[in-house]
Amino acid sequence: MTQKKQIHLAAHFPGVNNTTVWSDPASGSHIEFESFRHFAQSAERGLFDFLFLAEGLRLREQGGKIYDLDVMGRPDNLSILQAMAAVTQHVGLAGTVNSTFNEPLDVARKLATLDYLSGGRAAWNVVTSWDEFTGENFRRGGYLPKEKRYLRAKEMLDVAKQLWDTDGGDFDIHTDQFDITGRFPIPRSPQGHPVIIQAGDSEEGREFAASSADAIFTRHGEKQAGIEFYVDVKGRLAKFGRREEDLKILPAATFVLGDTEDEAAENAREVQYQQVSPATAIAFAEQVWNRDLSDVDPDGPVPSFDPVTENDVDSGQHFSRGRASVRQYRDPVATAQEWRELGEAKGWSLREVVIAKNGRHTFVGTPQRVADTIDDFVQSNASDGFVLVPHITPGGMDPFVDQVVPLLQEKGSFRTSYEGTTLRENLGLAPVRALSQS
Repeated sequence: MTQKKQIHLAAHFPGVNNTTVWSDPASGSHIEFESFRHFAQSAERGLFDFLFLAEGLRLREQGGKIYDLDVMGRPDNLSILQAMAAVTQHVGLAGTVNSTFNEPLDVARKLATLDYLSGGRAAWNVVTSWDEFTGENFRRGGYLPKEKRYLRAKEMLDVAKQLWDTDGGDFDIHTDQFDITGRFPIPRSPQGHPVIIQAGDSEEGREFAASSADAIFTRHGEKQAGIEFYVDVKGRLAKFGRREEDLKILPAATFVLGDTEDEAAENAREVQYQQVSPATAIAFAEQVWNRDLSDVDPDGPVPSFDPVTENDVDSGQHFSRGRASVRQYRDPVATAQEWRELGEAKGWSLREVVIAKNGRHTFVGTPQRVADTIDDFVQSNASDGFVLVPHITPGGMDPFVDQVVPLLQEKGSFRTSYEGTTLRENLGLAPVRALSQS
């Protein structure tokens, strides 16, 4: 019998945002060691490939004030992952590190340290910064246009790989972006160098992933959209001398379970209303309308007036600053009209429209239904697995581990033990060859 395609799962500690249901008594701290320990050990108990932590380089703002509905400080993610290396044995440790406002030697040293001390379990999610707002926190300031951001990211990754390849030896590297000479202080880890992850749906992002990444995070939670993305990105690999199995495609996914389908649907609806409070609904709308909407009733209709566009204000001056979601509304007037039409057609309030647009759950149902759906996605090549984001931390992953994972194992599409000792091995990726051997 042909062996089924194996599912890859990762656990994302969501950080402080409206994804987390803070009103639930089970919701815990997002900054204490114990929360991270519980989450990491749950992921390892579930035989997940890796734990993922995001990064924020500046607190977001709304109307010139800190956006306190979902923002507070959190320790440095690589420091957290180093701590998690001491309380886990197998699960991978993936952290976002920005390529726009960091330097390659420092990033390479920190990631090599994590990779070496964890026995080859580190991963780097390579991202870029898109706004001048974030740049104000750095001496260089400003920001880079998209084409230069990805150029810097590609060169930074190439430089980091060269540094890891020195195996603690000398380096002399000169590129358009970087000019560094010295001795790299960290030896190679058992997996050669950290696994490289990328997140992005743009043309530049897809090319970067196809040329350089081992895994790519995506936003495609619908099956057909996932299949189209899968075919497109996997189809780019050959021109870079790579095989389809060299890049894992992992959409982010939420889940809500219930003993019956009706109970799961009701649980999901309750979670959505907890995630999108009236204040949060207004905050989301302000990202589209680009103005103060505190006088708008969230339980009333979608505003009838149009958003303030960049043509009306200085370029880049958004009411909401430092939020990636602002970029999603490239045509805010059209978005506002879409929201109005949806509200009128469904008889929905502004809050209900925001929930429909921002509060969807990828998998809702009984454990059996969720297991069946995940397996179908992967066997249909809509993805290679999922990065799961619970709505409760730190214990929100436990129901999935206890109820869904055993069903996936029964299907023969999920491991019953870790196959290797490194993250690269557990992801089914080929060993890293030294650049001098490539």
